[in-house]
Amino acid sequence: MTAVRRPTIRDVARLAGVSHQTVSRHLRRDPTVSPMLAAHIDQAVAQLDYRPNLVARAMRNRSTGRLALVLPAGDVCHSLELLGGANEAAQAAGFGVEVVTLPAGERLAERVGQLADSGLYEAVLSLTDLPKAEQQRLGTTPIVSAPVYDRKLRGVGPLSEANRMAEVVTHLVELGHREFLHLGGDHGHPSSRRRHEALQRTLAELDLPAGTTVDCGWDPERALRAVAELPEGTGVTAVLADDDLLAAGAIRGAAARGWRAPEDLSVTGWDDLPLASWMRPSLTTVRIDHHRHGVELLEELLRVMRGEAPAMDQPSITEVVWRESTGPAPQR
Repeated sequence: MTAVRRPTIRDVARLAGVSHQTVSRHLRRDPTVSPMLAAHIDQAVAQLDYRPNLVARAMRNRSTGRLALVLPAGDVCHSLELLGGANEAAQAAGFGVEVVTLPAGERLAERVGQLADSGLYEAVLSLTDLPKAEQQRLGTTPIVSAPVYDRKLRGVGPLSEANRMAEVVTHLVELGHREFLHLGGDHGHPSSRRRHEALQRTLAELDLPAGTTVDCGWDPERALRAVAELPEGTGVTAVLADDDLLAAGAIRGAAARGWRAPEDLSVTGWDDLPLASWMRPSLTTVRIDHHRHGVELLEELLRVMRGEAPAMDQPSITEVVWRESTGPAPQR
């Protein structure tokens, strides 16, 4: 059985002898399209039977009530929280949201352009960085680029912000800690790299040794070994892990050598996963409010659609959650 290809907006443009941007503008009832061109487009639409339901609705009502969110394909759990926040804000404003995932190898700018020109959406939000030229096209659906993820769905921008590392280290120093072990996730990961840089910068400002960093590749087993294999007589009294699973591995490693947390070793994580508050001891960590970030991104898109200026000085989406896994430095 041979599938019949449905006509596209570019097919309509080709038959009408106009650009696909002009077709998109006419489908949104843009008054700047001349009556002659509009007639050609309507004739091509009818000839090709180019009548998806949403486009027909857009032609009748001048509005689709839909927004498109574009992000790389992947299974990072916190992306669901972010999308949930964006969807909540969209619904509150009377819009529906459709999430479009971008498989590896697909050209981002081309895909976003196709969505904007389809007539199906009132605006497109790309959660991966998009060239400025694609955002500034005239006469098309608004496009906003927010660098939330890279093409591998790794957090960038606010999601990789590492300023809380200074707060964590400074407080641990106040508790008497002087030597730190950093359990890195993956130095190729933007967030892991920025946390390492923030740690080194803070230690230098406090005139403390740089400490040791072990790249664990996000594997808690490697974190366990890094702590369990610390040399006898080590001066390390605090472990800073790049995520909560690595922190859990560090606590298991401490137990393997007969240490308790926080009496013998303080441990911190990052992300505030649900398990963090249920561990024994409960885990000190850095919480990232992915849901609120999603709300803020969608509200920014709505401001662009209304022609308003962007919001300034958004509050940080991270905070340190102090729990039982950190305490005063031990006297060894």
